[in-house]
Amino acid sequence: MQDVVLLAHGSGGTMSRDLVARQVLSHIANPILSRLDDAAVLDTEGRLAFTTDSYIVDPIFFPGGDIGRLAVCGTVNDLSMVGATPVGLSLALIIEEGLPFETLDRIMASVHSTCAEAGVEVVTGDTKVVNRGKADKLFINTAGVGVIQNDIDISGSNARPGDKILLNGHIAEHGIAVMTSREGLTFSSKIQSDCAPLNGIVRDLLQAAGKSVRSLRDPTRGGLATTLNEIATQSGVGILLEEAAIPIGNSVRAACDMLGLDPLYVANEGKFVAVVAPEAAEAALSALRRHPLGTHAGIVGEVIEGRKGKVMMHTRLGPTRPLSMLTGELLPRIC
Repeated sequence: MQDVVLLAHGSGGTMSRDLVARQVLSHIANPILSRLDDAAVLDTEGRLAFTTDSYIVDPIFFPGGDIGRLAVCGTVNDLSMVGATPVGLSLALIIEEGLPFETLDRIMASVHSTCAEAGVEVVTGDTKVVNRGKADKLFINTAGVGVIQNDIDISGSNARPGDKILLNGHIAEHGIAVMTSREGLTFSSKIQSDCAPLNGIVRDLLQAAGKSVRSLRDPTRGGLATTLNEIATQSGVGILLEEAAIPIGNSVRAACDMLGLDPLYVANEGKFVAVVAPEAAEAALSALRRHPLGTHAGIVGEVIEGRKGKVMMHTRLGPTRPLSMLTGELLPRIC
C-alpha cells in the first residue's frame, strides 16, 4: 500500500473511507464524530458562540507546535475571546497529493493531544485531496461552537476610559519561531511558539473579575499594536501603552533587533489582551499570574479619554509615539 496520500483518497469511495478511518479517526475518534453523520448534534444550554478559521502556516511543523495544534488553539482561543466555553470543533483537511501518511499521523496526533489539553473534541469534519502542486502539503479549516453564560458581555466595543489593559505574557514568540524555522535561522537560545489553548486561563480570569472584563482579544496576525487599534476603533476610545511594562523575552527582542522587526506587530498564538474595569484590575492580574500561561502577565496600559480610535505608547525614553495598525505584509504564512 502507498505510504502517501493519493488523489484517489479524495474520491469519496473506499480509499477516502480508509484515509479517514486510518489517519483521522484513529487519532481523534469520539462518540459524536464516529457516527460520521453529515452534521454533529450537540446538547447545549445558554447563548451560543460560533467561529471559523483557516490555517496555512509554512512550515507546518515549527518549534513549539505545528499546523494541527495551531488550528485547535486558534479556534478555541477565538471562542474564549468572547467568554465562551468550547463544546465542539469541526476539522476540514485539504491535503496535497503526495503528503506522507507519517506526516498526517503526526498532525492528527497533535490535534488529539491539543484537544485533550483544551478539554474539547472534534465532532465533525471533512477531507479533500488536491493535485500535487495545487496546495502546500496541508491546509486546515476549522469551526467551533461554544456556550456563553448569560451574564457575560465581552466585546471589542466595550472598552471605557479608565479601564486597564492586561496582557498574559511575552509577546512575538509565535511569529519569530515560525519565521526562524522557515528561514533556517538559529540563535543561542531557542525560540518556541507560544501556541496554547487559552480557555483555561480565561475561565480563571472571568471567575476573578466577572462582568468587569470588558474586552478580550488574542493578538495574532498584526500583533499587539494592531489588536489594540481594533479595540480603540470599535470602542471609540484612545489607548495609552507603557513600553516598559510590555513583556518581551530577551531572545525574541534580540531576534527582532537583528531582523529589523517590531515585536509589537509580530503574531502571537498563546497571548491575549484583557480590558478590565479599574476596580477589578489587580484581582484580574492575580488570577492571570496564578495560571501557568500567565506567569509573566502585567498591566501594560489604560484606556483614555480623547484620541478616539488611536493607540499611543509612552516610550522608555520619555516621549509618547503613535502606534498605527499594521500595513502590508510583515511575516507571511504564520497562521
